[in-house]
Amino acid sequence: MADTGLPMGESDTILGPDGALWSYVHASDRSAGVVDGWGAPVPFPGCVVRYVSQDGGVSFTLPEPVCLFTCAQKPCDIQTDHIDQQQYPRVVREGDGYLLAYEHRAMVFLARSTDGVNWTRLGQLPGTGVWRYDFRGCAKAESVGVHPFSPYEEQCLVGGPPGLFVDGGEVYVFVGLGRNPGGMGCYKAPVGAPVEAFTKCLHNPLFTGAEDYGPVDLAGPDANPYFDFRTISSAEVQRIGARYYMLYEGVRGPGPGDPGDTQFGLGLARSTTEQVDGPWETFPGNPILVDLPGNIGLGHGDLVLLNGRTYLYTSLDGETRSRLALVW
Repeated sequence: MADTGLPMGESDTILGPDGALWSYVHASDRSAGVVDGWGAPVPFPGCVVRYVSQDGGVSFTLPEPVCLFTCAQKPCDIQTDHIDQQQYPRVVREGDGYLLAYEHRAMVFLARSTDGVNWTRLGQLPGTGVWRYDFRGCAKAESVGVHPFSPYEEQCLVGGPPGLFVDGGEVYVFVGLGRNPGGMGCYKAPVGAPVEAFTKCLHNPLFTGAEDYGPVDLAGPDANPYFDFRTISSAEVQRIGARYYMLYEGVRGPGPGDPGDTQFGLGLARSTTEQVDGPWETFPGNPILVDLPGNIGLGHGDLVLLNGRTYLYTSLDGETRSRLALVW
């Protein structure tokens, strides 16, 4: 399916209690005419909204262009309500309800719902965000190294676009660790636990990206081996047999003279044991589907298991969000 009607940049799709597919994205007044609960236009990049498909995921529409989260005050406040940046939401079934994670300025926040529509925010995942050493220290895997074309003032990173997975009574929240090189890490807590109960996984980092940027004159497919040097994030996890498989976004970063990140890829990783909190290995043929430079929507993979088939929503061309049928 070449164009599903979903925004190009990202999505996370679940089977709703009404039998329709529900896809959670962030959107704004500029991108989709979205308003907050008080009717005010939402600034870019926007808040969490819910797209719906009534035809088995072939096409999606936005029935209500209104932020899902209710603001604590009127007007909505950027600092407390995050109305301008509830980015890259991920949603999973958790017990009899739903759990959602989103990014706000590199920090990760969680929310719960009994119906997938009305949400209660739980707060910030402990220790996530970006900071400098004069605020607090960080582990080596969480530190920010040197990038040849991307000077950065912060020195530590834990967070970014999150991932969510529930397995065996445990909830796992996946986060990016560090930059240059980037890594993948996770937090975990029992199903239903408060946000304060989440602790870092014992085996962080689960895996790391390329050790260096590579030759600075490399571009396009020749730069594929370095596609995940700058950051790793946006985990999408499925259990297949005794192993866990993950799609993730790798970002090499900008090239010479680029104003921001311009090299994106979709990576594949697999646990080497029967545990999520353990070592992982990356696919030697990464990145998959599309060579560098890729696009900003490619790495935010969205897997859906429906009627015995596995579908992937992603952007192959940087213009539309497509649906692919996968054979594992």
